[in-house]
Formats: sequence, structure tokens, C-alpha cells
Amino acid sequence: MNSKTNVLGIDSVLDLTKAAVVAALYIVLTMVFAAVSYGPVQFRFSEGLNNLVPFNKRYIIAITLACFITNIMSPNGAIDMIVGTFETLINLVTIYLVTKHMKSIVSKLVASVLIGTFYMFIIGFEIAIIGHTAFWPTFWSTYLTAGIGEFVTMTIGAVVIYLINLRYDLAK
Repeated sequence: MNSKTNVLGIDSVLDLTKAAVVAALYIVLTMVFAAVSYGPVQFRFSEGLNNLVPFNKRYIIAITLACFITNIMSPNGAIDMIVGTFETLINLVTIYLVTKHMKSIVSKLVASVLIGTFYMFIIGFEIAIIGHTAFWPTFWSTYLTAGIGEFVTMTIGAVVIYLINLRYDLAK
């Protein structure tokens, strides 16, 4: 059975293994770069793995679960576990739905980067809500800085994923 027919995209031990490896890689990358992975100015390099979603939906659950696990250690506490994970899930589902009928890999990756950057407004709201400062200035400054960080890390990830896909078919 093709993993693209299952709701989660995981129907075999091989699919589960691939998802688990990506989840583990997300967690490791986030922890290695923990100093810049959280807060209003963030460069979460693990977000580059979001670019795997256009290739196979099994990575939606893998990355969402990994995000939840890494957000357990967030200095923002339980709200980041809920809001940050929710943002990741919505972001990845949107990426999958928008890119699933696109033919061009470059178009899929560009869409992935732009969608990921757009959804950082949710993180802007999260930081503005928990911050003890004026809401709108905090929201806009966080959306700007987190959005830039997301754009940079997802663009780096898109290039790496593109190059890997030249050698290995990531859709399998």
C-alpha cells in the first residue's frame, strides 16, 4: 500500500522509520541550536525539514510531534507546546494541500517557504500574548523577526532538500 493513501502517510515499518528519523533530526537540530531556536528572534534550523512535506505527508505527523517535544523545553512554557505545535500542524497541512498537485519541485519548495513564513504570525500572537508589553508593537516586531528567521532557515532547508532529492527520491 502506498503511504500516500493512508491518512497519516504511514503504512509500513519503513514509513514509520523514515518519519522517526526526521522527527529525531528535527529534535537534535533544535537542541543543538537551542540558543536561537526559541523566542521573538529565532532561527530554528530544524524548520528547514518542513520542506519534506511536499514530498510525502508522513512528515506532517513526524515534524508536528518533534515540534511538540522540542517545545517542552521552550522557555515560553506550556503555551509554546500548544500554540507552537498548533502553528506547525496548520503550516504543514497547508503546505501539503497547496503543493500536492504541483508538478515542479522548485515551485513546491518556494510555496513551502512562503507558507511557512506567512504562518509565523501565529508565533507573533503567542509572544505578544505572553509578553508584558504593548500587544501590537510586540506582535509586529515578533512577526517580522520570527518571519525573517523562518524564511532564512526554510530557504536553506529548501536548497538542501532540493539537492538531496536530486540523488534520492524523497517522495518514496
